[in-house]
Amino acid sequence: MRALYFLFLIMLPLASSALAAQPQLLLDVARFRNTDTSVKGNVVELYATVPTQWLTYMRRAPKMYQAAAVLTLEIIRPDGQAAYQETITLKPPVLSDTTAAIKNPLSFQKRLVLPDGTYSIRGLVRDQYRSGQQALLELPLVLASSDTKPALSDIVLLAKPAAKGTEASNFSRGGYSLTRTPGGLYTRGADKLWFYTELYNVAPDQELQLRYRLRRAGSKTDAFTLPGTTRGVSGRPTPITTELDLSKLPAGDYTLTVEVRTPKLLLASQTAAVHRIVTDYAPSGAGPAR
Repeated sequence: MRALYFLFLIMLPLASSALAAQPQLLLDVARFRNTDTSVKGNVVELYATVPTQWLTYMRRAPKMYQAAAVLTLEIIRPDGQAAYQETITLKPPVLSDTTAAIKNPLSFQKRLVLPDGTYSIRGLVRDQYRSGQQALLELPLVLASSDTKPALSDIVLLAKPAAKGTEASNFSRGGYSLTRTPGGLYTRGADKLWFYTELYNVAPDQELQLRYRLRRAGSKTDAFTLPGTTRGVSGRPTPITTELDLSKLPAGDYTLTVEVRTPKLLLASQTAAVHRIVTDYAPSGAGPAR
C-alpha cells in the first residue's frame, strides 16, 4: 500500500481554548485484482485519514465542542475528466475538553473498479470552521491488469490482526476484516505489525514458500527476515496475512518486502513503507472508517 503525507507549515490561532496543529491529510491507496473477469481493470481502495488535532472545535453547548473536516476526493483521467469525485463531511465525536493531547483521527474509505490506465488522485481537506486552513494532496495512479504469472496485490498495513469473518463489507477482503494503519505509522506501544495481501495466478493447493523482510532506509542488510508458507486457494485469490514483531526495532523508516518463492525461483514480490516512532503514542488506526 502506498501512502503519502502533506503538511502545510501554518500554525492556527487559538480556537475554543485549544491550539490547533498543522493541517494534515494522509492517503493510502491499495490496488487489487478485479475478480469480475467481465470487467478488465483493478479494484482500487482509497483510505483517507484526517488527524483532528488541527481542526477548530466550536462550542455547541456548555462543555460540548465539535469539529468538522470537509474532504474532497477525485480520480482524474489523462484527459482531465473525473473518473470519480466525492465530497464528504467528517465529524469527530463531541468533546468536553479540547485540550486533550490525543484526539482520534477521522477516516473515509472508498472502493472503486477502474479500467487499466494512468490516473491522478487528488485529495483536499479543509477545516469547516476556519477559512483557509486546508491540505491538498496529489499522486499518480497506474492500473495494469496482471497477466498469467503469479502476482501480489498491494500490501495493506494493519493496526490489529486481520479478523476472519463471513460478513462482506467495504472493509473486508478475502474473508478477513481489516483495520488499517494510516500511513504505515507504528508508534510507541504499537509493537506488532500486521498486514494483508493477495496472491494471484497460482494453482489450487500449490504450496509455496514465503519470505518477509524488513529493511531500514539506507541500509544494505535486512533488520530481520521471517519465513512462511502458503497454499493456493481454488477459485479466488490466495490471502496472505501474518504478524511481525517491531518491539526491538529502533525508530526510522523501513521497507517491508513480501516474497513468494519456490525452492529455486522468486515468483512475485511486493513492498510497503513502514514508519516507526518510539517517542510518541498515537491512536491505533483510524476508525471506524466510513
